[in-house]
Amino acid sequence: MNKIQSLTKKGTLYLPENISADLGQFDILFYVIFWLSVALMIGLILFGFFFIISGKRENPRQLAKKQITHNIKLEVIWTIIPTFIVMIIFVWGFKEYLVMRTVKPNALEIYVTGKKWFWEFTYPNGKKTIDELVVPANQPIKLIMSSYDVLHSFYLPNLRVKRDVIPNRYTILSFEANKLGNYNIFCTEYCGDQHSKMIGVLKIVDDNEYVSFLKEVDFDDSIPLSESGKKVYVKKGCNACHSIDGTDMVGPTWKDLFKKNRKFTDGSSALADEVYLKESILYPQRKIVSGYQPVMPSYQGLLVDKEIQAIIEYIKELSK
Repeated sequence: MNKIQSLTKKGTLYLPENISADLGQFDILFYVIFWLSVALMIGLILFGFFFIISGKRENPRQLAKKQITHNIKLEVIWTIIPTFIVMIIFVWGFKEYLVMRTVKPNALEIYVTGKKWFWEFTYPNGKKTIDELVVPANQPIKLIMSSYDVLHSFYLPNLRVKRDVIPNRYTILSFEANKLGNYNIFCTEYCGDQHSKMIGVLKIVDDNEYVSFLKEVDFDDSIPLSESGKKVYVKKGCNACHSIDGTDMVGPTWKDLFKKNRKFTDGSSALADEVYLKESILYPQRKIVSGYQPVMPSYQGLLVDKEIQAIIEYIKELSK
C-alpha cells in the first residue's frame, strides 16, 4: 500500500488539501465565516474595553444622566447589516449543500458496509476490499452505505464530505476527486472501544489502474500459505481485533491459539483445530469464548476458501 497523504501537507490553516472537483467553494465559505467571526470577536472586545476605560473617567451620577435608551439609526444598522451577511452565507452554504447531496446521473456505484471495526467495499463486478476504497479520478462516485451492527459515520476529509452509516438502512454519499493519491477515511461516530482504529484508505487512481484493480486476483499462489495468511491478516482487518504477540484485544490473540482448549460462554469447550477456526471465521456467533463479547462479524463472502486456509496456516505458524 502506498503512503497516505498527510492531512497537514498542502492544506490550509485548519483544513487538509481539497481534492474535490465540486466543492471548491467549501473552503472559501469556511474562511469567510471564520474571519468574520474573528473580526466580530475582536471588535466586541475592543468595544468593551473602550467603555470600561471611558466609564472610569466620569462621575457615575453624570454618566447615568447620559444613558441612551434607544437610537433608531443605530438599531436599524445593527439589524440590517448582520441580516444581509447571514443571508449571503445561507444562500452560499445552501448551494454548496445541494452540490454535496446531488448525485450525478453517470456516477459509479459502490456499496459500503460499516462493521466493528472496518469498512467493507463492494464494487460493480462483485470484487470486495476491506479498509481500502479504490476509485478512478474525475469520475462521479456514489457510495450506497449501510451498517452491519451499530451507528458509524463515513468521513473523507480531503473531499469535505461525511455521512452517517446506519443499521438496516441505506444512506448515500457522493463525490468526485480530481487528484491522484492515497487519502484518509475515518469513522467519526463513536462505535466502540476500537473506534479510533476504524481507519481506511481512499485510493484515487487513473482509469487504466482502476480497470486493472478490478481484474487483479486477490490471492497469491506463489508464496506459502502462512505467508499469504500474514498478508490477509492485515489486508482484511483481522489486526484490528486480534494480536499476534499474546496481547488481549477485542478478540483472542492468535499467538499459541492453535490446539488450545477454548471455553465458551454456554459452558462447553473445544480444541482450536482447523474445523473450529474455520467455523469461527464464517460463523463467529455460534461459539463465544468466555471473557469476550460477541462482536465479531461473519467473514462469509469476504474470504475465499484459500484465504481461510491461509489464515489457519498463519495461526499454526504463530503457535509453533
